[in-house]
Amino acid sequence: MTAPRRPRVGLALGSGGARGWAHVGVIRALEQAGVRPDLVCGTSIGALVGAAYAAGELERFEQWLLGLSLRDALSFVDVRLGGGMIKGERLMAFFRRNFVDRPVEDLPMPFGAVATVLHTGGEIWLREGSTIEAVRASIALPALFAPVLHDGRLLVDGGLVNPVPVSLARAMGADIVIAVDLSAEILGRHLREEPEVAVPAVELSKWHHKLRHNLTALMPARPLDEPRFPSMLDVVASSIDIMQVRISRSRMAGDPPDVVVTPRLPQLGLLNFHHAREAIEAGERAVDEARSNLRALIDELP
Repeated sequence: MTAPRRPRVGLALGSGGARGWAHVGVIRALEQAGVRPDLVCGTSIGALVGAAYAAGELERFEQWLLGLSLRDALSFVDVRLGGGMIKGERLMAFFRRNFVDRPVEDLPMPFGAVATVLHTGGEIWLREGSTIEAVRASIALPALFAPVLHDGRLLVDGGLVNPVPVSLARAMGADIVIAVDLSAEILGRHLREEPEVAVPAVELSKWHHKLRHNLTALMPARPLDEPRFPSMLDVVASSIDIMQVRISRSRMAGDPPDVVVTPRLPQLGLLNFHHAREAIEAGERAVDEARSNLRALIDELP
């Protein structure tokens, strides 16, 4: 008699800017709990971490993250106002120098990334070709990263259409999907009076001051007796948060994962990439909070 086939476990890593470093903690904690995914896919920052995991480079990637300062993060930024505030080429050049860019189809673990076709709004799954180029397309957040030209189409961030790519994990053959949703408790965080994670003023570079100045200049002047309005940067970030939460809820309602892991990092801003340790620890805690659902999952595996 033929033994039953072992269910394939897929990991769907969601979008969320700097909160995405929590994915590293989630993966570590899952493996420690005895759950090793058979495939991984991601959107935006989830695609970046997922690619490192699929390539067998997660440990080296994590060490790089933990040593990342604000000054280091800003060094990857090449600001321009045409096509995106952050072109992103310096960041991708870093990964080409430090990580081997293998074709997606040759990675040790099956991997896929989600991007959005700018002209049509269509969802595209990147399952072959350059891994770095697939990640670059998936993280091309409008107004921050420039779009990517891929096979004659302009691609932008996959979070516009599929922030937590459960559907891609299913299409890749996953019988059981663990989804990591980074949108917990983030609505309105940019509009609160209390500041997000503090950034030492001495570390702010010229481009950061220039960016804030340019965005503020786009806002209409207000009389002194009117209440304070949020900055343009806060409005953009809050709008992205609303989009991510609403689309995530809709997509996961239609195609629910088997387990949802929800790291809680409302205090981290979209570009707080230098707070990796905090995010990774939040990912580990999120797996611990989901332990009852994970235990049921483990019991299903032979």
